[in-house]
Amino acid sequence: MEPTTLLLVAVIILVLLIIWPRDPQKKRIKNMMDKFPGPPSYPILGSALPYIFAKPEEYLDICVTLMTKYKPVMKFWLGPIPVVAISSPDYVETVLSNTKMIEKSVVYSLLHPWLGTGLLTSTGLKWHSRRKIITPSFHFKILENFIPIFAENCEVLVNKLKKNIGGQIFDVYPYISACSLDIICESAMGTSVNAQQFEDSEYVTAVYRMKEIVMKRIAKPYLLSDFIFNLTKWGKLQKSSLKVIHGFTKKVIKERKEQRVNGNQYSCTDDDIYFGEKRRIAFLDMLLEAAEKGEKLSEKDIQEEVDTFMFEGHDTITAAINCCLFLLGLHPDVQDKVYDELKDIFKDSDRSPNLKDLQDMRYLQMVIKESLRMYPSVPQMGRQAPYDFELGSYKIPAGATVYLLLLVSHFDPDIFPNPTKFNPDNFLPENVAGRHPYAYFPFSAGPRNCIGQKFAMLEMKMVLSSILRSYEVRSVDKMEDLVLMLEIIIRSKYGFRISINPRKS
Repeated sequence: MEPTTLLLVAVIILVLLIIWPRDPQKKRIKNMMDKFPGPPSYPILGSALPYIFAKPEEYLDICVTLMTKYKPVMKFWLGPIPVVAISSPDYVETVLSNTKMIEKSVVYSLLHPWLGTGLLTSTGLKWHSRRKIITPSFHFKILENFIPIFAENCEVLVNKLKKNIGGQIFDVYPYISACSLDIICESAMGTSVNAQQFEDSEYVTAVYRMKEIVMKRIAKPYLLSDFIFNLTKWGKLQKSSLKVIHGFTKKVIKERKEQRVNGNQYSCTDDDIYFGEKRRIAFLDMLLEAAEKGEKLSEKDIQEEVDTFMFEGHDTITAAINCCLFLLGLHPDVQDKVYDELKDIFKDSDRSPNLKDLQDMRYLQMVIKESLRMYPSVPQMGRQAPYDFELGSYKIPAGATVYLLLLVSHFDPDIFPNPTKFNPDNFLPENVAGRHPYAYFPFSAGPRNCIGQKFAMLEMKMVLSSILRSYEVRSVDKMEDLVLMLEIIIRSKYGFRISINPRKS
């Protein structure tokens, strides 16, 4: 840290040490938090001391170890922010099903410079209004229109992978990431960045930087202050990254609006889903049409939602596909069962999947669900307590953050026997039937569940089936060798190393 910044941090710490004990509200919260079990806490740093000197790849192990030790409920101080971490299905249901507890944790405010207050980060009336406007965009009839986009980009992906045939070891993550970016760009904005054809996309690099910056601020409590953060190199890096991200989305929105003004305007419910040649209706068109029909959506509002689509629809799906492919590469017997299902669906045809084909991939869906159990794309969630509320025999104070770590909840041996074993049979209908509905929540649950989960499942099935119809996949690393990074989206520090060979005709 720069000397000037270090001096400012020291001054702020000193001031807070003087002020904190005199604030009756904070004293009340502290007294309520003291009733919860949890690790020791220190002035200003709270319980974050283990993270201060840890490497980023160690954050996840620290979290899992602490929550496993104190489960089903644990207190934790993230600097001055009170946090209550929970893991039991009953506690999870109490929080996620609460229609008044829809405000995301204070940590999500770190995303505001990037995503504004769109569907992911907004709350209250604004969230309800946006959810109502956007929900029809994810109707299955609308989603069916995106399947040709999925198929075309998967064909490019399969061809790009050919150069690695023959046992060559390579990291598949960049390939999946580029394919997913092309898909979400066309689906969300109606344009392609051709990420699979042109490597080192400036936009992708900026997105990765923003994720790294947000996690850096979470792990280093002194960076939670905007004043301090803006004085550091991370503040400067965020500014330059956002210039790239917002510049791209603004440009696309401007061009799309001009196309509609110039007569390239179709209703989003028309059977003809094209704007001229290969210009399909995108989520952006639905937002623009809603604004034209009187919904209160400014250009800034539209940009917020497009940026949110791009963030949530790119990295989350990329992570899920990579983790699933990694697990299939470690379990050839499961991969063979998936391939047998695909042969039953397609026979000897090499045609692209349609909606019915994707719906018929039931075993592949079980595989994806089990992969999301073990490696949820969003490994952590948080909600703000709007008022004091009871959680079992405890009372959580208003203003506290309620934290959920899926990598503890999804590994409960009382719910998932032998939870460290990859077992798609966990999602056989008879095994799901008696399970607590909040024991498994990779797409969140309750009123703020993921609005795009059907879109995500269709895309994951399309990408995975396209790869597996063409190649046998083998993973190089073992599960115990995977170094997972606790970021906004889960990822492996060293990627996902695999080898591929062509399927025999």
